[in-house]
Amino acid sequence: MSKVDSMQKVEVAKLSDLSVGVGQRVNVAGEEIALFKLKDGTVRAIQNSCPHKQGPLSEGIVSGEHVFCPLHDWKINMKDGKVQAPDVGCVKKYNVEVEEEIIFIYVE
Repeated sequence: MSKVDSMQKVEVAKLSDLSVGVGQRVNVAGEEIALFKLKDGTVRAIQNSCPHKQGPLSEGIVSGEHVFCPLHDWKINMKDGKVQAPDVGCVKKYNVEVEEEIIFIYVE
């Protein structure tokens, strides 16, 4: 059984609920998650807490595939969850699926 098969698919929002480049915070299974709709229509979901000082990433500024933490401007790649140099660290990322305008994420 693959990792995705062992995960739970959870409806979190409608695509129309998201504005391009503006984060939205959702809570799923006790985890706070930041959702983002990018310019190309892709939806990304990452942990809503910067590894530096736990800044709320859903309130950060989006640029391409990155979000900048609103507290100390750490740059985090939303595709892989990695903090960009010179800073170090990572956030949990979530697999996202959009079906008929409904956004689902996979959680353990």
